[in-house]
Amino acid sequence: MSTEYSIAFTTTNTRENAQALAALALEKRLAACIQITQVESHYVWKDAIQRDNEFQLQMKIRTGDFATLCVALESIHPYEVPEFIRIAMADGSPAYLAWMAASTGPLTES
Repeated sequence: MSTEYSIAFTTTNTRENAQALAALALEKRLAACIQITQVESHYVWKDAIQRDNEFQLQMKIRTGDFATLCVALESIHPYEVPEFIRIAMADGSPAYLAWMAASTGPLTES
């Protein structure tokens, strides 16, 4: 059951951008929960080694929503080539996975 869920990641350059990306994902119900962490990133960009402080978003999502999430976030992401990666959840507590299911996807009529 838990392979229906994944953790998606992206990074961005400011806390404000990270908060805007998180807000968009939550408003569109494409993520149930998002943690924002400040990280130091080391990478190669345009043939030069770079080092920057960034903000990483760790987003709990339905696996099937990953492509939609990427399109939505890319629409406001400030990077030329944003990072969008997904790691499938191997398992999770039943209560947490049920909460994720209720917090994502279309709203249900009560």
